[in-house]
Amino acid sequence: MKKQNITQLSIALIIIVLVGYISSFVFTRFDLTSEKRYTLSPTTQKFLSNLDDNIYIKVYLHGDDLPVRFKRMQKSIKELLDEFKVYAGNKLEYEFINPTANADKKVRFEIYKQLYHKGISPIEAEEINDEGKTSQKMVFPSSLLIYKGKELGINLLKSDARFQPDGEVNVNNSINALEYEFTNGMRKLSIKKKRQIAFIEGHGELSELELVDISRIWAEYYDVRRGAIGGKTGVLDNFEAIVIAKPTRAFSENDKYVIDQYIMQGGKVIWLLDGAQVNIDSLERNGQVIAMPLSLNLEDQLFKYGVRINSNLIQDWNCAPIGLAKGGDSGRPQINLYPWYYYPLIGLHSKHVISKYLDLVKVQYASSLDTVGLSSEIKKTLLLKSSESSLLTSVPNLINLNSIQKKKKRSDFTQKHKALAVLLEGKFESVFKNRTAQNQKNFKAKSEKTKMLVISGADLIRNEIAADGKPYPLGFERFSRRLYAGNSEFLLNAINYLCDDEGFMDVRSRELKIRLLNKKKVTAEKTFWQWLNVLLPAGSIGLLGLLVFYVRKKKYSVQSEAVS
Repeated sequence: MKKQNITQLSIALIIIVLVGYISSFVFTRFDLTSEKRYTLSPTTQKFLSNLDDNIYIKVYLHGDDLPVRFKRMQKSIKELLDEFKVYAGNKLEYEFINPTANADKKVRFEIYKQLYHKGISPIEAEEINDEGKTSQKMVFPSSLLIYKGKELGINLLKSDARFQPDGEVNVNNSINALEYEFTNGMRKLSIKKKRQIAFIEGHGELSELELVDISRIWAEYYDVRRGAIGGKTGVLDNFEAIVIAKPTRAFSENDKYVIDQYIMQGGKVIWLLDGAQVNIDSLERNGQVIAMPLSLNLEDQLFKYGVRINSNLIQDWNCAPIGLAKGGDSGRPQINLYPWYYYPLIGLHSKHVISKYLDLVKVQYASSLDTVGLSSEIKKTLLLKSSESSLLTSVPNLINLNSIQKKKKRSDFTQKHKALAVLLEGKFESVFKNRTAQNQKNFKAKSEKTKMLVISGADLIRNEIAADGKPYPLGFERFSRRLYAGNSEFLLNAINYLCDDEGFMDVRSRELKIRLLNKKKVTAEKTFWQWLNVLLPAGSIGLLGLLVFYVRKKKYSVQSEAVS
């Protein structure tokens, strides 16, 4: 018996050692959550596994006095970074830091200043306790990534204009986007060779100064160039994408052919075009201007691809202001703000990865667009649209600043949801099919699978220029001094989506279900559930004790009768 026990123990130990040895080579994890909360996307797993240097992450969302929703966000960040470490191993380290912990105000202010220069901004979060009292807390839902001597600050809180920044919904949306924000930040720092994109010139497009801010933003990912086509076939072949930003002169057939064949080869295009021409300088100088139809000789080409830009202007009840000068008390002109319906603020975005979780997008003198054609090989996705209180104005039409004095009612805006941006994906047919141009060498009549984005408000990409010649940030509204961050967010997402061949934008599209308690129900039924949680366990144990006592009593009373 002793020999048998020793043999069994030895076999058991050998099996344990073998299982341990095999498991060191075989990696398996089981995620039993319905939305696979703890499963990273294949793109993230591959990226983390291939890190070629150590990365250090500082998270500034920390402290015992954080509002509850930010504690939940903090927990989600820690869980995510723990998952990151599974694939990155010792190459990834992180720590949580509380920037508000120091009792010395001067020291705290210096810390805040340093973080601000690294691109990290705090918010004032509001917290309401059980007694209904409100308190304010400075919170840093941000992180700093350090990789190969480079630093990158990322703000983890989304800026969706529909929700309060520190509200439950916005925090939940931010939790959904955590994997993308961290992965995208690490991707920025690790890019070795940037792919090329180009702004097309030669047709009265926006100047380099008017595009300097979006060029700066895109330059974090791409090598941004500018140049004319010059009718040279193949001149665009080395570019991942091209951008046609507010042309004002007609395209030649040769340039159209070059762009068409670039698309047929799988090239991507962002078209930012106006359906009507409005001379803003003349309007500001004379107080009025005639908006005229704008023909760029692109109508047939865009129609063939599946979209038409209309010769009209959109007015929207939800709009940005315009500033008009009036004499002040001191004799100096005073700027008064008035709603300017030709400056729509777009807050209705699709759930597509390009446009979800966006701040407000500002457009100026935009036209509506329509999708056309019935090709089953082209998928069309509406990304931006005006509000339910919109109005279309045909052109030619006189635009007069004096119309500001005539107050309009919301009921005057009788048209709804006019399209402003549409994404086209699939295989496109050449506009030069069945034309003499197709006889040229290497002509392709049908494209490979590719993508393009058509935007009918070209000023969406333009940053304004100050009186001293310095550019404002993209989306900055100089009259109200407000920054509409949605413009840069939308365009960055757009170029990343068009050029994405590694699946990073798929990471952004992931959604986690946040199951929140009903606050009203919790408050109303709080006492009931407290008593239930106290009495139910105690009552269950008491009933179980009585049942055991009854069974034992019956059992032994029967045995006693049998003995007697």
